Amino acid sequence: MAKKPSIEPIYQALATAYPGVKTFLHFETPFQLLIATILSAQCTDERVNKVTPGLFEAYPDAYALSQAPLERVEDLIKSVNFFRNKAKNCIQTAQRIHIQFNDQVPPHLEQLITLPGVGRKTANVVLGQAFDIPGITVDTHVKRVSRRLGFTRHTDAVKIEFDLMKAWPKAYWNDLSSWIIVHGRRVCKAHKPACESCFLNPYCAQKLS
Repeated sequence: MAKKPSIEPIYQALATAYPGVKTFLHFETPFQLLIATILSAQCTDERVNKVTPGLFEAYPDAYALSQAPLERVEDLIKSVNFFRNKAKNCIQTAQRIHIQFNDQVPPHLEQLITLPGVGRKTANVVLGQAFDIPGITVDTHVKRVSRRLGFTRHTDAVKIEFDLMKAWPKAYWNDLSSWIIVHGRRVCKAHKPACESCFLNPYCAQKLS
């Protein structure tokens, strides 16, 4: 594989282009971020942000959601994809957090990924945005952009995550994940990427224009 690109100019370019970007989901507590992130799987953040106000008004914390009737949660989130399965996962996750973690979201990846509906991507979002613990969120945009930039040649999310952990300084992980997601949505799209106007074009290993 070709030599990986230098991260410094890419980091600085993204920082300049997308200042202040953090998470895209609305939340007030680590638990609410966890639930919102579970709901965001294969669903837009915009859609999730439309259903979580009602959900969190009814069930604002782990204890409340752990006691919720499944049918009621399904009704509150029915406009998100796979709402039946997600409702079940949210309730079961709340029950686990209530019983095993004293109603507190654990700030450890190894514990988070034991919760229903929580994989490494969800866990890293929560760690980074709720606890400021470095983590790399590998969603579809990070997969695509990191491959085009030459940081990885893998398609598996976990393998990409570990490649990026080696290529990026740990202090950059949270911000770079967020910035690259934005860049993938706005510029480096799956179809018809705007290479001609992309400020990362000089550093791109896979120029598509």
